Parts: sequence; C-alpha cells; structure tokens
Amino acid sequence: MATSLGSNTYNRQNWEDADFPILCQTCLGENPYIRMTKEKYGKECKICARPFTVFRWCPGTRMRFKKTEVCQTCSKMKNVCQTCLLDLEYGLPIQVRDTGLAIKDEVPKSDVNKEYYTQNMEREIANSDGTRAVGQLGKATSSSDMLLKLARTTPYYKRNRPHICSFWVKGECKRGEECPYRHEKPTDPDDPLADQNIKDRYYGINDPVADKLLKRASTMPRLDPPEDKSITTLYIGGLGDTVTDGDLKSHFYQFGEIRTITIVQRQQCAFIQFATRQAAEMAAEKSFNKLIINGRRLTVKWGRSQAARGKEGIKDGVSEMGTRLDPVPGLPGALPLPPALDEEAPANYFNLDPSTSPAVMNIALPPPPGINPPPPGFGPPMFHPMGPMAPPMPPPMSMRPPGQIHYPSQDPQRMGAHAAHGSRHSE
Repeated sequence: MATSLGSNTYNRQNWEDADFPILCQTCLGENPYIRMTKEKYGKECKICARPFTVFRWCPGTRMRFKKTEVCQTCSKMKNVCQTCLLDLEYGLPIQVRDTGLAIKDEVPKSDVNKEYYTQNMEREIANSDGTRAVGQLGKATSSSDMLLKLARTTPYYKRNRPHICSFWVKGECKRGEECPYRHEKPTDPDDPLADQNIKDRYYGINDPVADKLLKRASTMPRLDPPEDKSITTLYIGGLGDTVTDGDLKSHFYQFGEIRTITIVQRQQCAFIQFATRQAAEMAAEKSFNKLIINGRRLTVKWGRSQAARGKEGIKDGVSEMGTRLDPVPGLPGALPLPPALDEEAPANYFNLDPSTSPAVMNIALPPPPGINPPPPGFGPPMFHPMGPMAPPMPPPMSMRPPGQIHYPSQDPQRMGAHAAHGSRHSE
C-alpha cells in the first residue's frame, strides 16, 4: 500500500495519527529528557500494513536510534511495546505470556480477515476506558506464578546497544573509537537467538526467545507438598537480624490460622505451624521463591514430622532439611574405631611387647647382704635392652669424644667445679 496522500486515499480514515508512542521503560531509555522526531504516516505497520505515525529517538548515550515498528492499534490488542513487542506488564514475549495465562488469541493473518478483525478491535478499544487490555487478554482474570518468576522487574538497557560493525568483523573498519557500532565478535549464526522475526513474536509462534524462557521455566525448582497430611509446618530460612516474629505473622496470617511461630535465632530460621493443612499448602504455594521481608529474600520449605525425623536419624552427608551435601575436598577421613576390649586379655598398661616373657625382663633386685651396691650407671638395666621402653645405651669409653661431660658435677662452668677437682686430685 502506498503511503502518499495524493496517489492513494483508500481507507484513509483508519490511518493512525498519534502524539506519543506506547513504549516500555527499556526502549524509552534511562534519560528522562528525550528528543523525538515524529513523522506522520511515515511507514506501514508491520502487522496490519496500515500507515501510522513513526517516532524515532535515541534512548541514551552510546545507544542506537530506535523507532516504532507497529501501530498503536496492534500494540493495544496485544498490550505490547510498539518497538520491542514485549509485554508491557511482565516484559516477556507474547508466547510466554499467553502460555502462562492459558489463553489462545489467534489473530487472522490474511489481508481481508485481518482488516475486519482490526476494525472490530478498534471499536472495542474505543468503548473501553483504556486502563485494561482488550480481547482474550482482557478476559484473563488470574495471574500466573510462572510469569511472576520470569518477569523482568528492572529495565534491561543493554538491549539498546548499537549493532555489531560489519567492517570491523572483516578487519576493514578505519573509524576506531569513533565508530558508532560495536567492535565485538558476532554471535554464532547457528544460534537460534540469531534468527528472530517480528511477526513470529507478535503472533506468538516459533519465537526462539520464548522457547528459551519456557525451557527455563520448566527447570525451575518447585515445592511439592509432602505425602504426610499431618505436616502443617513451614520452614523459613535466612531471617538474619532484621526479620522478627511480628513480620512473619503479618505476612502469613492471610493464609489461615497460625498455631505457633518458633524462631531459632542461632540458625536464623523459623518454623510456622498452621492450624490446617490447606492453609499451609496455600502459604507454601504463594511464598515459595517469592517471599521478601524487609529487603531479604527468605527460603520457604516444608517441615518434617517428628516420627520421620526419628526413623531417619542422622545420615552421612544429609543436612537437617534432607538435602544431600557434597563432600568437602581436603578434609581428613573419619578415625578408625578402637579395637574391642577383651575382658580375659591382661591389661598392658606399659605397651610392652607381648612376646617378651617375664624371665627376660631384668628387674633390679636388692643386692645380697655384704655386697655394696654398684654406683649409678653401672648396674644392670631396668628394662630389656631390646625392649620398646629401653633408654638409649651410652657409648663405650673408647668411642666417647674428648671433653664430653656426662655428669653435672663435671661441668666446668659449675661453681666450685675446679676446686672440687683440685681437692679430689690432691687426695
């Protein structure tokens, strides 16, 4: 369809003339002061092929210029941004949002049916107050936990960066740092994210970004209720010093009657016992991976019954919550158990060799009467020479180095040592 007003005026009353685009925070940029150019009937909408007002702007420093791609009617029908075609509420592709809300909105793709469908939707948009979505999306009442977990809560300005410089990839870019394009290695052409189509994203089919997010959602952890129906206790971990008993009570009272709240300050955890199993299941479903109190993200798990805890006991490598712990490398192994004591075996208090007989042991006996006892060091040894408790034998006199001191009285530094030697020699 030609966009010239003079050559073709067919269906001109449905051409869009807007004053401001419908954009998400990421496409709008972080700069609060934006200079936009407005071109009335500048291009055809890439979905309905009707001329619309095109806006063009730069979202920030060192960012690429962006422009609107679809008209505002197509944007309002799907509640998406006019530039990136992502949902305005969750920041997710249309395919992920429709899967999470379990809706199936099939927009016609043929020219005649598409025009008829668009006119009906424009009539419905004109009759609405503009605060809620129209079509199948407006009829969806409940939100999805999957969308809340996958939703992007902060703008992702990295998406506005310039494209990769094709001259730099070929090694022919001569601009250097002044080049407005990125000098980075391009992605793998076989990567599915490298092949994205704006129509596939709008219609919610064959979107590689949506497929990646849906695979991530399928692998996300979930909290299944235990089979024991008597368990009505939830474990809350990671409390820190800021979360108190009142904070937990003010959050969990909405799910049902609370029987007890026990806080273990040493382990920074709490146990909340509900009066009914239904209230505990609702609290676990609404709080798992979504509980934030006083700026801290808390861990929510199911408690264990006392009977199951007594049967299981303490297992190696298993924590109190039942999760398997990986072994820490570098730690010494467990010590071996001591040998079993035999009551009939004699007690060996001195660690003597059991093969040693009492006859071999040379125990010093008092000398017979009339014989002077030998001086110290010249008598028989108190222990067997080859026994484990035997002291080292002194070397013979011929092998001793000269001047070696063996007794404290022979120490030349000792007071009175020279006088003692002199008197002994004089005698």
